[in-house]
Amino acid sequence: MITKQTQLCMSLAARPGNFGTLFHNYLYDQLKLDYIYKAFTTSDLPAAIGGVRALGIRGCAISMPFKEAVIKLVDELDQSAAAIESVNTIVNTDGHLTAYNTDYIAVANLLQDYAIDPDTPFLLKGSGGMAKAVAGALYDQGFKHGTIIARNAVKGKALADLYGYEWMDDEEIIASTEGMMLINVTPLGMQGGKEADALAFSPIHIETAETIFDVVALPVETPMIQLARTLNKTIISGADVAVIQALEQFVLYTGVRPSIDLIKEASSFARSHA
Repeated sequence: MITKQTQLCMSLAARPGNFGTLFHNYLYDQLKLDYIYKAFTTSDLPAAIGGVRALGIRGCAISMPFKEAVIKLVDELDQSAAAIESVNTIVNTDGHLTAYNTDYIAVANLLQDYAIDPDTPFLLKGSGGMAKAVAGALYDQGFKHGTIIARNAVKGKALADLYGYEWMDDEEIIASTEGMMLINVTPLGMQGGKEADALAFSPIHIETAETIFDVVALPVETPMIQLARTLNKTIISGADVAVIQALEQFVLYTGVRPSIDLIKEASSFARSHA
């Protein structure tokens, strides 16, 4: 039952999805926590963050395209957000807003879990807030041989220069991706988007690459992931990222870390109903 003591957590995204809402609310229910989670979008980010502060909303997940613009609206940046200048989580403690980046944590964990060799060269397509999280995690995990692909020259070059990577505006000029990791950090292939059926990289590049990493969480299998699976590639999906980053947000909001079995249950429930 919702009462005046119930704590609200929320998310802000250009195109809100259901995964986070279902994941968090499932855990609240199973753990008997007096919380509720709701997804929102906004055309007025300052007003929305002002509402988080003024209404005592406990936590707010931040998605595209707000991950960088929100920085000037919070009171404090945790190291995870400050290091890459990108936010995906805000925690409200008595009106003091602290920003974190659990995307960074998720990517770093997955690179370790899949035992990706740091000597593996990579192509990363994208230059926004999530791209910063991925690039920062790669760098901190020891990946030195990377290229940022972004048609926005200013943002692409800035991201590449930050970590000593190369930059180019179009991957089609690359002759071979043999032994490489391809990483999509753009909306290409995203469910409900204008390019939901698009491949983030060309079929020949996917075919010759060694590892395919797509941060798009919905659908669970994007066109690029589907093709990579038929080619028996090593695959890291956005669904993997979504679970870990959402879990870390849950812990920040509630102070409770669920069991592994309960996390799996929540993830399965959210994926099947999203």
